[in-house]
Amino acid sequence: MRELFLLEAPGDEDEAGWQERALCAQTDPEAFFPEKGGSTREAKKVCLTCEVRDECLESALMNDERFGIWGGLSERERRKLKKRVV
Repeated sequence: MRELFLLEAPGDEDEAGWQERALCAQTDPEAFFPEKGGSTREAKKVCLTCEVRDECLESALMNDERFGIWGGLSERERRKLKKRVV
């Protein structure tokens, strides 16, 4: 897995431009924010083929997103990833 915490220099690319290309923007947003104990399978399946998955995950980690599926990972999975990297 490539390094996720490297940010591009300002002006290199529109910071939120990746969101417009994200597959989740074309699907039901409720799948990415399941009820507690709900399935994350559908959202993660979409993330697997998304071209901006790395950018999404990086954004979630940098912005400390507490809810939802971002970059194919749940909040719990992102928290574990952050602990391993730190």
